[in-house]
Amino acid sequence: MMEPRTSKEEYARSQPPSGLVRPARVRGRFRNPWPGAEPATYLDFLRWQVGRRVRQEVVRGPAWPRPSVAAPAFATPRAATERLLATWVGHSTVLLQIGGANVLTDPIWANRASPLGFAGPRRMVRPGVELNSLPPIDLVAISHNHYDHLDEQTVRLLSSRHPEARWIVPLGLGPFVTRLGARNAREMDWWEERDVGAVRVGCTPAQHHSARGLGDRGRSLWCGWTFAAGGRRVFFAGDTGHHPEFAAIGARFGPFDLTMIPIGAYEPRWFMRSVHMNPEEAVQAHLAASPPGTPMLAIHWGTFRLTDEPPGEPPVRAARAWAAADLAPETLWVLGHGETRERLPVG
Repeated sequence: MMEPRTSKEEYARSQPPSGLVRPARVRGRFRNPWPGAEPATYLDFLRWQVGRRVRQEVVRGPAWPRPSVAAPAFATPRAATERLLATWVGHSTVLLQIGGANVLTDPIWANRASPLGFAGPRRMVRPGVELNSLPPIDLVAISHNHYDHLDEQTVRLLSSRHPEARWIVPLGLGPFVTRLGARNAREMDWWEERDVGAVRVGCTPAQHHSARGLGDRGRSLWCGWTFAAGGRRVFFAGDTGHHPEFAAIGARFGPFDLTMIPIGAYEPRWFMRSVHMNPEEAVQAHLAASPPGTPMLAIHWGTFRLTDEPPGEPPVRAARAWAAADLAPETLWVLGHGETRERLPVG
């Protein structure tokens, strides 16, 4: 059954006096608070899947270059406090080394982003870092519970091999990761900020949804994260459509030394617009959230074939949008799987 969209009146009533937007809650389920931001329904999903058969020649697309694989060069066991390094494992999984801490975002080492081992989106490129080769993990950040961002076996393995790691998750997701072995899990709400070990963590709004089955949609929240340590600040946008809060995120938690923004899984727009930015919107979000000259690490592309655009198209379009905004090309970080890049101090 199609869920009602959030009306302008409901949106206005959901806002706290401070003016910081909050997730709406309807009958115990989280909802995006912005008008027209509700995700597509299951009937929409069926319509999209049926239409893909008709558009198969469009889905294949031109022969875009495949994402590359590079040898990781992260610091072991930890980087010096003043250093800031990011290693793209693949999709939204990044090993972030900040303030001497090792932070892992949305870890997934599974071969498929699916509840089934024999069906669902299959990994096109192997993880850029072997799970056994990770340095000691201090903090694991989960943006939401979709299968391409939260994998049960990965959580079990990380919890077993890095038992001292702290886990941060959006509201409602704590019991899930705890059952899988995460010993120190903390739930956070949008705009909340707290110290988690040596890292100051902020929870940011995202325009998305949550579900792992047919009956649990909206039972847990979705979000992005900010990390501050050693005098450096990083914004990880999670998985999100384009929403009005990126400037507020930068004002509250920035200025950022690096953003990690999703650029893929955006076609067809009628279906994906509410939950995934296209590359042009990703660049707009980066510009709203961060000061001029800040690098953007492109994530959420080139690992799983989730949607209709060719796998190699997102970084090409992102580079065009970057150039159109008159931004220095070296500040757009399009990494190979496993590649490490360091953000050097300014000045």
